[in-house]
Amino acid sequence: MERIYLDHAATTPLSKTALSAMLPYFTELFGNASSQHNFGREAEKAVNASRQTIAECIGAKESEIYFTSCGSESDNWAVKGTALELKEKGRHIITSSVEHPAVYESCKELEKLGFEITYLPVDKEGFVSPEDLENAIREDTILISVMFANNEIGTIEPVKELCDIAHSHGILFHTDAVQATGAVLYNVKELGVDMLSMSAHKFYGPKGVGVFYKRDGLKIGRFLNGGEQERAQRAGTTNTPGIVGTAAALKEAIDNIEKDSAYISSLRDYFVNKVMSGLSDVIYNGPENGNDRLPNNASFSFKGIEGESLLFSLDLAGIAASSGSACSSGSVDPSRTLMAIGLNAGTANGSVRFTFGKNNTKEEADTAADELIKTVNRLRSM
Repeated sequence: MERIYLDHAATTPLSKTALSAMLPYFTELFGNASSQHNFGREAEKAVNASRQTIAECIGAKESEIYFTSCGSESDNWAVKGTALELKEKGRHIITSSVEHPAVYESCKELEKLGFEITYLPVDKEGFVSPEDLENAIREDTILISVMFANNEIGTIEPVKELCDIAHSHGILFHTDAVQATGAVLYNVKELGVDMLSMSAHKFYGPKGVGVFYKRDGLKIGRFLNGGEQERAQRAGTTNTPGIVGTAAALKEAIDNIEKDSAYISSLRDYFVNKVMSGLSDVIYNGPENGNDRLPNNASFSFKGIEGESLLFSLDLAGIAASSGSACSSGSVDPSRTLMAIGLNAGTANGSVRFTFGKNNTKEEADTAADELIKTVNRLRSM
């Protein structure tokens, strides 16, 4: 049976370029980057070169790049580190109602510590309103965190405009760019963000590596205590192979971003048009304008069916998709994001997300659309 992978928002396959770059650091160049001998210096040199490559890819300085274990750790560091550093200045934080759990749950934890969180609403396409942000700011607001692009419905938020509003009030701004990095070209200096989170396995890099951009001069709380790694900001043995693979994957993604994004979005649009013309009672979640959403994302709500049943049937047919965020796959509650854009619980529970990658083909899009249409009709007839 042919297997078709349409869940690239959950994870991507490791690129051959990244794998090739990583391999020597598992074997002959295995030194600990913190060791002072030749083996360690070889690893340290590779880590520093990777840090420089990543910085160049996003318009940052090498000194502003920190390595973590994942995007969720980077998000936690940004939100909790800022809150604990600035708690004497204020205890109010603003975020959105559609954030990834790494930000959303971090804010929930801070509420237990006495912080006040404002969760901004979104419109029916998932956009945060700059006006709503402006109206939510208080004298004691210390941080605003709004994601760059939504992991479930693909909405690309007006990050620069939101960041400008934050800075006009002297407030720090963080964005979770886990889904956007490698799919949307950006420059952190042009965006103006103070902090930004990335995850390597979303852009064909290895799992287990995150990147945290922190603007030079910005002091926030140290997140992991222990050794003096990452300029004494984040303890833990340096993951040299993973870091090398992350840099190689990101550079490859940025070098090919225009070509790959155009191809992926055309494939996505072809798939969406076929599904929407082949079925009734379907909602296409997120922005209708393809330029306002991630190029790979297609999120649907199918009225009259249960999304988990649809996913199970598609899986049996060899098609991998998702009900939303992989981080929330164990939850029985309707998607917080889909509820925020105005869907009722029943419709939200009939939702499936398809996310395409650079290795998918038109033939796979055809097969997946045909199987989806057939399966939805079969489940509705039951």
